[in-house]
Amino acid sequence: MSIVFKPDETFRGDYSYRNSDEAILRFPFPFPEDQYMYSVNMEPHQPKGASAVYEHGFDVDEHYIAECRDKAITLERDPGRCQVLPHMQMAEWDTLELLMDSLSADYPEHFSLSKTGTDFGAHWTWINRPLGIEQSFVFGDAATLPCGPFEYITRQAQGDFAICDQREDNLFLDAGMVTSQADWSLDFNVGMSFMQWHGPVPLAHQAGVFERALKYLLMIRQGQPVRRLNWTMTVNPRLDTAPETFPEWGPDRASLTPENIGRKLHLRVELQTLWRLPRSNALLFPIRCYLASLDELVRVPKWGKRLSRVLATLPPPLAEYKGLSRFLPTAVAYLAAFDDGSAISKGTEAETAELAAAI
Repeated sequence: MSIVFKPDETFRGDYSYRNSDEAILRFPFPFPEDQYMYSVNMEPHQPKGASAVYEHGFDVDEHYIAECRDKAITLERDPGRCQVLPHMQMAEWDTLELLMDSLSADYPEHFSLSKTGTDFGAHWTWINRPLGIEQSFVFGDAATLPCGPFEYITRQAQGDFAICDQREDNLFLDAGMVTSQADWSLDFNVGMSFMQWHGPVPLAHQAGVFERALKYLLMIRQGQPVRRLNWTMTVNPRLDTAPETFPEWGPDRASLTPENIGRKLHLRVELQTLWRLPRSNALLFPIRCYLASLDELVRVPKWGKRLSRVLATLPPPLAEYKGLSRFLPTAVAYLAAFDDGSAISKGTEAETAELAAAI
């Protein structure tokens, strides 16, 4: 299906972002059961699953142009949202190659790539039609690009990207393009080990989740990417919820009322994938953010019921860590009206091709 882009929507200011019916139905709903607890929940990143967002290695959807524009706004305000430590140059080119190869193969009507070779010194030409970009460059020569290769290509992709260097039987966050993170700071975390980076997460450490996850990630092989979903909630469809901009978005948490919570409160789902890079042996960690308001989600009856039950039974430490405590009772009360108490099947599939009427 051809992508119909929504270039004029915004993720700040007037918050004109909305999901089409098609975007709601392909939303990666993260709850297979009526209760939630942290788990490793990794699976192979293959073109199959409960949502169409898994169809390709890197999902491109109707929000592509608007998200890339919002990323550019954030980078102009704070160039430190993209950082690459000096020893990660090989991983930069690995990332550029992976993204260009994937996007041009999966979306040939929107992206194309021509090469005279596949190693350093080859002449490549990249065309990005949605953003109006055509760039010829020498693969491996950063001087032939407008900026570093990692920044260049991740400016043209939805979501955040981290690169983890693998050494000493550990992973270190040594590069990142982070403009749509869920309240964490690249400036603070860059250079940290895997355990240091995930230190603030409650309950999961006691359960041994991150120890198991690290062992699993160290064994990922090239050509065998994996994925998982993570989630939180955001007031207004805002991508930039970094600690550095907390004064801009933090007060919005106090703006929710029973009358506006369906429109303003958004489930924020991250599709996290991990890719072994060929030359550097680093792990590329894309973090793609999807947003859907409660009003949009309850149009899928199964999702409205399940979200009601998940939030009503969320352990208080998790609610506090995810920043939900202030408005959680209001959200639970809103969703209760869409839950008749009937049994619903396990899994995250929408199980409908037609949405309920818009609220």
